[in-house]
Amino acid sequence: MMDERLKKLEQQYKNVPIPKSLDSIVEASLKQRPKKRAPKWVLGAVAATALFTAGLNINPAMAKSLVNVPILGDVVSVLTFVSYEIEQDTYSANIDVPKINGKSEEIVALNKKYATEGKELFEKFKDDVDWMNKNEGGYLGLDSSYVIATDTSQILSIGRYVVETVGSSSTVMKYDTIDKQKEIVITLPSLFKDNAYVEKVSAYIADKMREEMIATNQDKMYWVSDAGLEDESLVELFTTIKADQNFYISEQGKLVIVFDKYEVAPGYMGIVEFEIPTEIVQDSLVSNEYIK
Repeated sequence: MMDERLKKLEQQYKNVPIPKSLDSIVEASLKQRPKKRAPKWVLGAVAATALFTAGLNINPAMAKSLVNVPILGDVVSVLTFVSYEIEQDTYSANIDVPKINGKSEEIVALNKKYATEGKELFEKFKDDVDWMNKNEGGYLGLDSSYVIATDTSQILSIGRYVVETVGSSSTVMKYDTIDKQKEIVITLPSLFKDNAYVEKVSAYIADKMREEMIATNQDKMYWVSDAGLEDESLVELFTTIKADQNFYISEQGKLVIVFDKYEVAPGYMGIVEFEIPTEIVQDSLVSNEYIK
């Protein structure tokens, strides 16, 4: 029975039309890459669960990345819709664009945003490569994919990251949190009655930064006042989160505030997260439907 289903899915995948403009079909991007090969631009369209079945068999890295992909029945509910790949001399790019199952206008809009941003990343990278080829050259790297932070019966939090490497590296992580039952996107302001949460959360995070710096003897470092920094004037000190600060909701129903690399700390700290105790914001919450 299972073999028949896989064969059917495989046939459905093979019947997916591939745009004529593509340099190669998607299978090429999933094959084991040799250590040396001719420069190549690759765009893979991932449009069926059968592709994941094949990918898991031949690509251990893909299998590892799918450990936390949410499962709905026996169907993956978050798919890699499009994969862009570039390998050319000292230029390398890997871009995976997710697609979330769902028919609501908000989910459709979210998927459209993912597709647009993924294509824009790809086009910009190609432009950057062209510019570098016409000038002094160098190394240029781009890695963009997604992780599943939370998957419960109600909440799906998906984080999309972009790591750009030109000499040093920068990392940006954008989370989207979705009510799977209502098929709506949950924003940070929608969780609260008014903007009072901004001050409460900011004050907690600033105190937590100082506490961690003292406890670790500055093995951890944040750009925050009154924390023992040698010269506070050299950095932009953290004072407040944005009203729409990057966040996700944990499996335990806790609000987690996220800062990008270099946003509030030196690069070695990477992406920084702070879990906010619910009692800090309880009076400001609209309800405890999502934040427990």
